[in-house]
Amino acid sequence: MDILFLALALVIVLQFFKRREQQQRVSLLGSYLAPYQIEQQMERLLDGYLRWLGEDDAERRAQIRGMLDGVEQSLSGQFARFAADVQAMPAPLAQVSKLALWIPFAQPLLPGRLLFDVRRAFAIHASGIEAMVRREDTPDAKAQAYALSAELLLMQHTCHWYCRGWAVASARLLARHKTPHAQVLASVSPRTRADYLALTGRR
Repeated sequence: MDILFLALALVIVLQFFKRREQQQRVSLLGSYLAPYQIEQQMERLLDGYLRWLGEDDAERRAQIRGMLDGVEQSLSGQFARFAADVQAMPAPLAQVSKLALWIPFAQPLLPGRLLFDVRRAFAIHASGIEAMVRREDTPDAKAQAYALSAELLLMQHTCHWYCRGWAVASARLLARHKTPHAQVLASVSPRTRADYLALTGRR
């Protein structure tokens, strides 16, 4: 009985510190995101792509596409500024565990090979989003919309990974967008995928 009680007490204590650590990260990342409307514009863009692809009237489809062009430009610019702002984040707070599960107190003790710098990850995402908006590699509008959607979902996954851990981020991606992490990663540009894998090691 004593062992069970101690085990339960340990679980409760670890959960408390886990939530506290995660909330600190949510607050920190939120402070960098606060000046921007990145999440709102991302949702607007993803919903707009569905409307555009489902529209039968050619004139209306062109109108929607024109509106989406403006949202893409705004979102790309805002995320580039956010990624630049995040470079001021203190290095110890920018480290992210590559482990699937969040372990309280573990992050400062992990060796460098089990960590990555989220500032570098956001720079990769900013570059990938900008390239897709400029249609450097995907001149076809539908292919560009699909690839840019993947770039945005991978970026959102990184935000959740930083705040909650890889497993929770992947579960949220699947629950919200019905898309597994592996599919998103396969759908971004080859440059984003190569840089992301080199940094995080996560497929």
